[in-house]
Formats: sequence, C-alpha cells, structure tokens
Amino acid sequence: MSKKIFPLNADKLEKIIEKYPTPFHIYDEKAIRANMRRLFKAFSWAPGFREYYAVKAAPNPRLLQILAEEGAGADCSSLPELILSEKSGIIGEKIMLTSNDTPADEFQKAIALGAIINLDDISHIAYLEKNAGLPEIVSFRYNPGPVLEGNDIIGKPEEAKYGLTREQIFEAYTIMKEKGIKRFGLHTMVISNELSENAFSATAEMMFTLAVELKEKLGISMEFINLGGGIGIPYKPEDNEVNLEIMGENIKKIYEKIMLPAGLNKTEIAFESGRAITGPYGYLVSTVLHEKKTYKDYIGLDASMANLMRPGMYGAYHHIVVAGKENEQPVNTYDVTGSLCENCDKFAVDRKLPEIAIGDKVIIFDTGAHGHSMGFNYNGKLRSAELLLKEDGSIELIRRAETIDDYFATLGGFAGSIMQE
Repeated sequence: MSKKIFPLNADKLEKIIEKYPTPFHIYDEKAIRANMRRLFKAFSWAPGFREYYAVKAAPNPRLLQILAEEGAGADCSSLPELILSEKSGIIGEKIMLTSNDTPADEFQKAIALGAIINLDDISHIAYLEKNAGLPEIVSFRYNPGPVLEGNDIIGKPEEAKYGLTREQIFEAYTIMKEKGIKRFGLHTMVISNELSENAFSATAEMMFTLAVELKEKLGISMEFINLGGGIGIPYKPEDNEVNLEIMGENIKKIYEKIMLPAGLNKTEIAFESGRAITGPYGYLVSTVLHEKKTYKDYIGLDASMANLMRPGMYGAYHHIVVAGKENEQPVNTYDVTGSLCENCDKFAVDRKLPEIAIGDKVIIFDTGAHGHSMGFNYNGKLRSAELLLKEDGSIELIRRAETIDDYFATLGGFAGSIMQE
C-alpha cells in the first residue's frame, strides 16, 4: 500500500492560490531529492552508477538543476532537450542522446556537447558520420524481439519501432570498431511503468549476457550498460511501490554471476528513470467550477486534459483528493472532467469522493512526470504554471502560466494586430 498525502494543508494551499491561480502543477523538492538519493544508494555497489534523468518526463530546467545537484545526468531525445540540459549545467557524457528518426542538427548538437550518442538503427551509422562525424563513444539500443516480453504500456518489443535486432547489434558494433571507435556502451528499454522487481532482473540478465557475447565474439568491453527506465510508481493507493533496494540487490547478484567471470567488473550500470524520480512528487491543483447532473454526476474543473493527458489518453488512474476533505468519507460517485470538446477529457470516471462543492480545490496526484510536459493548446487552452515547493517551505515559480499573447505570438503579423486590440 502507498500513502497518498499532499505536502501542503488546505490553508497553506489557499494562500498559494491567492498569488498563483489554479490550475497549476506543483513539485516537492525535498521528496524529489530524497528519492534520487535512494536510487543512488540502492546501486552504490555498482562501479560508477549512472542515472540519466528522462528529460521528457518533466522538461523544466529548475527540476533538472535539482537532479543534477544530486548526481543525475540527462536522457535526451530532441534538440530542445539537449539545450535544456546544457542550460541546466548538464554537459558532456552526463548527457545521453537516445532519439529515433533523428535529424542531423540533434546529432550535431550532441557531438558539440560531448554527449553519448545512443543509436536507434544500424542505418544511422552512415547518417551520423556524414552529417555530424563519429563521436568518441557510441552506444546502440537493443530490441530483443520476441525473446523478452514487454508490458502493457510498451507492448511487444518486436512491434516497437525502437532499437536494433540481435543480428544488427553484432554487425553495428563490428562496423564501429572497424571505423576506429574504441569506447562503447549498450542500451535497451523494454518495459514501462513496471511495478515488479523481477522484470528488471530479467532485463539485466539479458543485457549482461549480451555484453559477454559481444566481448567474446568482437573483443569489445562495454563501458556501461543502460538498462533503460520503466520503474513504475504506485498510482493507486493499493499499489506497492518498487522496492529499489531489493531491485538493486537482485541486479547485483546477476552482475556478479555473469559479468565478473567474464572480466567485465568495471562495466558501469545506468538507468534513465523519469517517472520513478519525479512522478510521485508532482501534483495538479485545480478548482471546481461547475457541477452537472444528467445521466451522471459531473464535477467540472478549471483544468483539462490539456494539463494532464494521461487519463484521457491511456485511461490511466490518478488519485484525487479534495483539499480540506481528505479525512471525509467518499459518499458520492463523480466523473471529474475538464472543458475540452472531447468526451475523453476526464480525470476520473465513476470515482467515489467526498461531497464536492463549487470552489473546492481538487488535487490530482502523481503528475510529476508526463503531466505538464504532455500539455497542448487544443481548444485554445493555455498551459498552466509550474511551482516548486522548496525544502524550506517557500514557493518558487519555475514556469509562468501561458497567456493569450503567448498563444498568438507565433502567428506573424496577424498575431500583432490581435494583440494590439
């Protein structure tokens, strides 16, 4: 079981809302730092453990700075993410570019930053060499196909667009070795939002075995093995969180069994966690605008799917509480909705909650990853602010809310005439 406790009481929240109107996402700095330290401690046995935070999960430079201070690097998949990382003080081999269908300017920027290039396809070797040159260190993303099952979110590996086949992996490293590359890494990503520690053991065993084969057949010793992300979080109160300590110990045993006898005792272990690091420590705060009673009882918020896409896109569960009513019994059944012209714009369906009144503040949990970052402007909706609950209890605005002027700013001369009205 996981306790769902918002780190602010109702009175403190109301004072924040007086300065920063809802909706907004707010992140708990203290909890994020503690969680990052816990991951590093769980893998303190591993030589040079690396965490490349998945920037796509929460692409805010203030959050990236906090994570960098705790030792994390950045997993990037676009040019803006590379620039965000650079501006946040993350450079060199603390960055790993793992993109797909990658344009030349992304490769060029990654090379300029000294980042690790993680290639998604064997054909990218020639493209990279032609458009950006070859880096000092290179990695390839492995897709095991039907050998290893994915989970419900990521699907079957053989149906995913990502990565190289087993045959291509051996060919790709051979090509790079012949081109004079001397430093190598290995990467995979086959699960997402996984709550079973055993799934990560299976991934580790597969990748360690592959690394040994590459050494034996090609004479290549991997500097690091990136086991990907995929560590899930307990979105539902009845879910159990992943025990990082057990996961670390399990992978340690497999490392000692497979890697050490092969002389790969210096190979570093890496993860690219995003959701698992910041996800549980972000919250979407919204105000109840309307209650509609037709065939169902609807609670309408000033937030919408534009602020949190996951429930509408995936049918994902996000826990909801009403500020000041956390200890009241759930007596009504509601659909909690936004105002988009889409029927999937619902944060919850048939959710048991305390009796809700107009003006109540609703807190949606676990939005610290793939929350604000997946926002959009459909229906002319404006992206919300992001706030940071600092360790000393103060509040920092780390991204202001979009304005109408922002919405029209990219429309050229037409935009200027509108904004002057």
